Amino acid sequence: MLHPILWTLVKITVASLVLGAVLTHFGITAEQLVRVTGLSAERVEAYARQGLAWAWPNVLLGAVVIVPIWFLIYLFRPPGQSRRD
Repeated sequence: MLHPILWTLVKITVASLVLGAVLTHFGITAEQLVRVTGLSAERVEAYARQGLAWAWPNVLLGAVVIVPIWFLIYLFRPPGQSRRD
């Protein structure tokens, strides 16, 4: 079986494909949806950049703490013990 995160990504991809096909059947495009919300492609791109600029330092800061803790737990786990036990 696929890893749970990979399986979730597959499900999201298939759901997106199906919904995209249904919306295309009814003549709805991404440009129409963006226009209806009052956004432009440039504004969406700017929001995405701002979100990434905010999130990336926070992800790195969290990883500085989480990764060493995870490594220590992994290193000192009793032999033969798996996640599912």
